[in-house]
Amino acid sequence: MKSSNYHQVKEYVLDKLQALNIILTKEEKNKIEIADFGLNNLEVSGLQLITYINTDKVCSKDLVLLPNQTCPEHKHPKRAFDEGKEETFRCRSGIVYLYVEGPESSNRVVGPPKGDEDYYTVFHEVILQPGEQYTILPNTLHWFKAGKDGAVISEFSTTSTDEEDIFTDPRIQRV
Repeated sequence: MKSSNYHQVKEYVLDKLQALNIILTKEEKNKIEIADFGLNNLEVSGLQLITYINTDKVCSKDLVLLPNQTCPEHKHPKRAFDEGKEETFRCRSGIVYLYVEGPESSNRVVGPPKGDEDYYTVFHEVILQPGEQYTILPNTLHWFKAGKDGAVISEFSTTSTDEEDIFTDPRIQRV
């Protein structure tokens, strides 16, 4: 990712969080993660996040999505110490289209990124408006996409081990 693009996306994240009166310390601002998952198409597939705490019991993050940006399909598998990460997404702003395992929803509002459809397999649609939340159980395939105005999601979960996530797209590199 080009340095100029990185700084532009980081400013977008800071603006979105500030608009919600979420105050970050200087240290937290420096820890904002911008993940393009090795696909080099951040505006389409990626995720921006800040992790506030990640202990051996709990994790808290804010996830920021660009307009129409998709976080690719993945799951949090069984780990040596538990059944996998359980996470609750609470929409803070924008609209979040969350897709999880379950009966396929008819008339889905959005779809996977064009050209990447083969890497998406779950289509049970959950639409989150600001103030709404949904809990994703361990080892459950899921993916999510922001609406046209982008989105901010607060994530509350058990311990996060992002490097152990399993993506359905073999091209993805989670560093």
